[in-house]
Amino acid sequence: MERSGHKGKWVALVLALSLIFGEASGQTRYSVSEEINEGTAVGNIAKDLGMDPNILKARGFRIVSGSTEPLFRVNQNDGVLYVNRNIDREEICQRVSVCLINLKTVLENPLEIHYVAVEVLDVNDHSPSFPENNKRLEISESTVAGTRFQLQAALDPDGGVNSVQQYKLSQNNHFRLEVKDRGKDGKVPVLQLQSPFDREASRSHILLLTALDGGKPPKSGTMEIIIDVLDINDNAPVFTKDVYSAEIIENSPIGTLVIRVNATDKDDGINSNVSYSFGNMNSKVRELFDVDRSTGEITVKGQLDYEVDDSYEIDIQASDGGAVPLRTEKSVTVTIKDINDNAPFIEVTSLSNRISEDSRPGTTVALISITDLDSGVNGKVISFVKDDVPFTLTPSIQDNMYAVVTKLQLDRENKSVYDVTVIAKDAGEPALTSEKTFRVVVSDVNDNRPQFSMSQYNFYVTENNPPGVSVFSLIASDRDEEDNALISYHILRDAGHDNAVTSFLNINSETGDILALKSFDFETLKTFKFQVAATDSGTPPLSSNVTVNVFILDQNDNAPVILYPVSSNGSAEGVEEIPRNVNAGHLVTKVRAYDADIGYNGWLLFSLQEVSDHSLFGLDRYTGQIRTLRSFTETDEAEHKLLILVKDNGNVSLSATATVIVKVVEPKEAFAASDVKSAAKEDEGNDVTFYLMITLGSVSVLFLISIIVLIAMQCSKTTDYTSKYLQEPNYDGTLCHSIQYRSGDKRYMLVGPRMSIGSTIAPGSHANTLVLPDRRRASGEVGPRMSIGSTVAPGSHANTLVLPDRRRASTEHFAKRTVPNIKVTPKYT
Repeated sequence: MERSGHKGKWVALVLALSLIFGEASGQTRYSVSEEINEGTAVGNIAKDLGMDPNILKARGFRIVSGSTEPLFRVNQNDGVLYVNRNIDREEICQRVSVCLINLKTVLENPLEIHYVAVEVLDVNDHSPSFPENNKRLEISESTVAGTRFQLQAALDPDGGVNSVQQYKLSQNNHFRLEVKDRGKDGKVPVLQLQSPFDREASRSHILLLTALDGGKPPKSGTMEIIIDVLDINDNAPVFTKDVYSAEIIENSPIGTLVIRVNATDKDDGINSNVSYSFGNMNSKVRELFDVDRSTGEITVKGQLDYEVDDSYEIDIQASDGGAVPLRTEKSVTVTIKDINDNAPFIEVTSLSNRISEDSRPGTTVALISITDLDSGVNGKVISFVKDDVPFTLTPSIQDNMYAVVTKLQLDRENKSVYDVTVIAKDAGEPALTSEKTFRVVVSDVNDNRPQFSMSQYNFYVTENNPPGVSVFSLIASDRDEEDNALISYHILRDAGHDNAVTSFLNINSETGDILALKSFDFETLKTFKFQVAATDSGTPPLSSNVTVNVFILDQNDNAPVILYPVSSNGSAEGVEEIPRNVNAGHLVTKVRAYDADIGYNGWLLFSLQEVSDHSLFGLDRYTGQIRTLRSFTETDEAEHKLLILVKDNGNVSLSATATVIVKVVEPKEAFAASDVKSAAKEDEGNDVTFYLMITLGSVSVLFLISIIVLIAMQCSKTTDYTSKYLQEPNYDGTLCHSIQYRSGDKRYMLVGPRMSIGSTIAPGSHANTLVLPDRRRASGEVGPRMSIGSTVAPGSHANTLVLPDRRRASTEHFAKRTVPNIKVTPKYT
């Protein structure tokens, strides 16, 4: 470590002394072309410097280089200098004519420094290029010859003779090329204008400038030069015709085109915009004619009259739009042609402008006078009524007098106003025509009945509508006018059933709006019809009738009613006993309910709300059947309470609940209870049949009496009766309609007020429930709202009646178990 430090100090000292006293050897110079291959030998430094090749490696012969990769390397064995990497002269020697690279070689122990210069010779490896591929010049056509336009020089990174040496310009008739040498900036091309441009001959010129270097072969680059020639106002307008002449008839209307002159200008832009005006001429011509500055159209401005002057000379001047406009003038000859210029004159001397539509054909409407100031043939006049109107022209006793009369029967409803045009035409050449128009108004008579917009109306009204509010409207029209078309409406009422309904309707006599004085109840009334009359105010008045069909739409306004189970006090609660040894799927009972609404409003769904053991019982959501889900075990409770929710499918659902208490008994107790129940029923069966016959007879007699009373009340009641007395139009007078179904040892029948027993129930109808007994054995039930012998009003809600078996039943058992709220008196015994 210490020896090495002394050695470094010694080398530094020797180097400093050699630099101070100039003890370094002389410089050796080599030359090499750029782009030469790597590894190419440049020269033998050891031989050229007279050094022994055997000591080079021992003394650490090397080239001192910077941080970048050196361009050259030296072989320490023989001292030969080689190219180390690619040499690009343009990269290392920009804008230098002689590219010289100085290398410093070092020998250590003792230190020797030798300088070697390597000149990089240029190779023609670049083509000249212009800064722009296209150059656009704008040169006015007034530019004088000799004007110079300097262009940008082409660039070539090569040096010396390989740089840009000359320029060439494509063949043309206007420019020659000059080249200006600007020293280190190279040669610059200059365009010199030889002959001026004429924009009217050519608007633009394209030149091609080529730059060439001095290589062999030479390389080149091009630039396209586009010359846009700018216009100057050097051409006056020229008319397209040498002579302009026109002929026009006298009395031509103002604005009539006489002739159109046209001039063109070879200049461009605003210099070619031609405008037209009058030249120096008398004011009379200016009063009669006008010229359009843009189009050159000469039109009539005043009244032309052949008798005043038969021809005119009009001087027209065409000017361009230059800063100093150029002008050209042309004379136009206009000849006036004589014509038959006096048209017939029509005068209305008498006019009846209103005529009744029932006027007879031939009725005079107006008297007119027709004259023509011309004489001879031009004064002969032919007259007639224009267009297809129910009027004609007839000559009068006096000359030139005519009468306008009706030729057909008029109908104001087809057309109420006629514009009658009388045309008079003379026999001149060409013929002149005059016309006179006057208006005839056809007055109305009452000859049209009111017409409704439809042959019959069908309206749909939702039940529970607010009383006193318009529920629907109808309208009629009358083709007549004023009082003959003023319509009033009223409802036709008769003594039938529909009159009972229409008594709750009122109509606005002016608008046709129909108001319901009471709310409709779909469960009571589903449809009805009536007639409305529309009467006009003519003399005599005319009227028309129309039938109105009204359909009541259901709303979900009835909650479900539980039919079974029903306890003795009227609540929806029942007790069912089942043996403990029943299997899974055993039918415990069936919850029965109905809804007075129809469709989705009457579609019921059942669900379990509360149950003591969810694993024991299941409920069918559509039928209401309660079944066991599994067999009972000894650990199961002996009594279970089930709360069932019944709801409809209305938009706002209504619901009811029923409670079923299921008691689980041992099989022996169930059989014993069944035997006792059977024995009791055998004792009761004999009397119940007799009671049932008396009950049904009483109900039938009371029902007939009620119908008779209702009919009498309908015939005598006023319009403010409430809708609860309305009877459905389709009521057939029978007690009920029914549909039967079975549950256990009972048969049930749903009954309603519009069908007889045994008929089929329609989906969504308003049914009541009648329970029929099994022929072998049955217990009867009657709903909580009807007692035996009570009257069943039409449209009332359902009740439940259970008929006992004919063989045996006790009246007391029948009344207490199945007919709550029904009183059975001893007189029926």
